[in-house]
Amino acid sequence: MSDKTKKDGSVNIELDPETAQGTYSNLAIINHSASEFVVDFINIMPGIPKAKVRSRIVLTPQHAKRFLKALHENVQRFEKSHGEINDYEQPTIPLNFGPTGEA
Repeated sequence: MSDKTKKDGSVNIELDPETAQGTYSNLAIINHSASEFVVDFINIMPGIPKAKVRSRIVLTPQHAKRFLKALHENVQRFEKSHGEINDYEQPTIPLNFGPTGEA
């Protein structure tokens, strides 16, 4: 048994101050292969033709599906408390920074 796992199955999760600050993202690009999903989080600014990937998360297909379900449930709870989230039309952003579809 790991020293991080308790007898009841719970896990101690640490959050250092730098990570706790978070990283802002207003664009996510998702690619996948047969064995993993890759999510790149990007902060793109209006009028600036270049953007940088701020964070990349790699997930197994099973974890990606659990993440999708958890995110969906949290959006539903948010909308129940705060009202519907409006999904405004966004202009198409041309993305050309490498191959797509396979990670």
